[in-house]
Amino acid sequence: MTQDLLPVTRIPRAGLPAHAVVVGDPARAAAVAALLDGAEEVSYHREYRVFSGSWKGVPVVVASHGVGAPGAILLFQELADAGVRTFVRFGTAGAMQPGIGDGDLVIAEAAVRDDGVTHQLLPPEYPAVSAPEAVLALQRAARQAGAPHHRGVVWTRAAFQPGLLPLFPYAGAGLAAIEMELSALLVTASLRGLVAGGVLVIDGANADELVDEQATGGYDPHREVVAAGVERGAVVSLEALRLLAEAEGEQA
Repeated sequence: MTQDLLPVTRIPRAGLPAHAVVVGDPARAAAVAALLDGAEEVSYHREYRVFSGSWKGVPVVVASHGVGAPGAILLFQELADAGVRTFVRFGTAGAMQPGIGDGDLVIAEAAVRDDGVTHQLLPPEYPAVSAPEAVLALQRAARQAGAPHHRGVVWTRAAFQPGLLPLFPYAGAGLAAIEMELSALLVTASLRGLVAGGVLVIDGANADELVDEQATGGYDPHREVVAAGVERGAVVSLEALRLLAEAEGEQA
């Protein structure tokens, strides 16, 4: 019956696992879900493709939210309505610092709220911060996987393409990477008492001084080095959820 489904994503109102990996691309959701035991597609409506299964005995949701925070926050809110309590956003990002290479992982400690939606919900002074336990679980999982990784503040920006406004108003602020959805997740989690964090695969350089279009041919997120990083990041995301679930069990 339609009243048993949430209105935007069309996921069940109840019964989903409490731990979720959220990604942008529906195809990536399917690829991450393929790593699970007993994976089943729960729903697929608009950009919202949702799977359930288990990772090393921990029930897990894998869901896609599309591109951009205004649409993504609808998934985050409805997953929380359906019972998800712990989130890891697994996405791609552009490097903002030297030494952060293609295929590396960036574990977000916090995010700049330039996402195009949360300023309509809360004053801009409200922070977008990852749960400390999520940061530590992601870092531990990355170390276990032998994945090159970095920690830092990321910039969630609504506009993908440059316009007339200056592209980099945060020059010198030490930002690690730029992406499009994480701050909306972190704000949602803080408001609702959830645990959330993010790990991002670098698919190119965004800071002006790092971009060498003559050498790289311009932005290309489909290279092998990025695909290898995505494979590592999927395992890191799932393993971080397992570590968080394990810690929750120890605290119960």
